[in-house]
Amino acid sequence: MKRLFLVAGEVSGDTHGAALMRSLPARKFEMAGLGGPLMHAVSGAVEDWLDEAAVLGLWEVLRKYGYFKKKMEETVARIFAEKPDGVVLIDYPGYNLRLAKRLREGGYTGKLIYYISPQVWAWKKGRIKTMAALLDRMICIFPFEKALYESSGLPTVFAGHPLVDSLAAERDAGIARDENLVALLPGSRSREVEALFPPMLAAARILGMGNRELRFVSAAANAKLEARMREMASEAGLDDVLEIEVGTVHEVMQRSVAGVVASGTATLEAACFGLPYCLVYRVAWLTYVVGRLLVEVEFLGIVNVIAGREVVRELLQGDATGPKIAAELSRLLGDAAAREALRIDLAGVVETLGAGGAHGRAAEAVMEALDPAAAESLADRDF
Repeated sequence: MKRLFLVAGEVSGDTHGAALMRSLPARKFEMAGLGGPLMHAVSGAVEDWLDEAAVLGLWEVLRKYGYFKKKMEETVARIFAEKPDGVVLIDYPGYNLRLAKRLREGGYTGKLIYYISPQVWAWKKGRIKTMAALLDRMICIFPFEKALYESSGLPTVFAGHPLVDSLAAERDAGIARDENLVALLPGSRSREVEALFPPMLAAARILGMGNRELRFVSAAANAKLEARMREMASEAGLDDVLEIEVGTVHEVMQRSVAGVVASGTATLEAACFGLPYCLVYRVAWLTYVVGRLLVEVEFLGIVNVIAGREVVRELLQGDATGPKIAAELSRLLGDAAAREALRIDLAGVVETLGAGGAHGRAAEAVMEALDPAAAESLADRDF
């Protein structure tokens, strides 16, 4: 029986890690590690550390530096004591890349496998060579990542994007698009709502003045955000035309004719559901300026990054205003051909993410990485 040690430090990583673990044959693998409640449910030997690990922002990481330093020492010691055949690092690059370096420096000879590639291609491509020297296998979820990593000599498998599988069950062919319904999706975090919902509401007011038939819908991530969004909508005088729901974002994406979506995972979800939309993003100016100096890709939205062109209109920083959002939505609302062309482009991007079964392919790649004979033919395989 092979032994695996898996490390995830965020909610999304716990989700992907648990699905990967379930895809591995239990009779062949003994699994331990660090993760969240979902991974712990698959194997009690996986410690649930998400309450401490899932931090946001540089300041919070620095504040907990002592904890992470101690946890790193514990994790390294545990791996050397348990001697797993392989370590699977799931996203969470700030911790996991340091862990990989510590393990190699300490003489760990097992396989180091990375699942859910960190987006170093966007902000620090130079790290790819470092990763190639540390890792035995990269399992990526975006199609263009494979060539980037393999060019540095790191054997890489494109498993497909797990979102294709998770959204398939939520796709409802019975939902018809309402030609007068526009989605306003400002994100799932409080700071995103505070920054992006006001210009979305301003756009809704402008559009509503030009077309009294239009209605708007938004989906809050939780009851607390719903209350805040209702307060903001009331202040904007949109109570009568704006419906705010909780936890129905995927349904909203399927029944709206067009929408505006905050940058993030939701933009890829909107593409999967075929929603014609524009992307918005706004942060503090200093954060934005520093970010643009570090980021090495032309576009912010992952749909545009995959396509290599602006499929979805990006309204960033000073362009993320009520009038400019309204202008782009008005273009989409007033031109059925433009909406259809955008839906076709979005479908083309989604098609590159794979046909499903991402976690199964990832599990197969893990098994091959642990079997040198099988791994020799991996480069010739097209997953």
